[in-house]
Amino acid sequence: MDGPARVPPRFVPTLTAVVDPQRPDDAPPAVQQEAPPPPPAEPASAPVETAAPAAAPASMVALDDADAFRLEEELLHRVLQRIDLSLEERLTEVVSAAVQRQLDAMVPQLRGEIEAVLRALVIEALARELPGNTESQTRS
Repeated sequence: MDGPARVPPRFVPTLTAVVDPQRPDDAPPAVQQEAPPPPPAEPASAPVETAAPAAAPASMVALDDADAFRLEEELLHRVLQRIDLSLEERLTEVVSAAVQRQLDAMVPQLRGEIEAVLRALVIEALARELPGNTESQTRS
């Protein structure tokens, strides 16, 4: 950046203060000694914008939608990897408990249905055998 000083467009804010991330928030910002004069296109009475003391670090830049989506997906993938094992264990416990509760609720109903079917089969079998036994006993 040793070339000639470029004048930014009128709508671009000009940095007039040096922001030191090491200084406390209540200390006033250090004023840059060699600040370039405002561009001639700006009126002299226009307020000069300064950097806020709690400004975001320079590494934080605005992301477009595709980068934001990719970053969100990567973060979600990392979080899911970390919780995958414990999630599987807990899901197994929860599903096992739910299945056991359902089985416990079904057992009395199943016993009643099995008892009714067996009772009907025994009655049918006895009904077939009794007339045959009475005939065989009377013939002898």
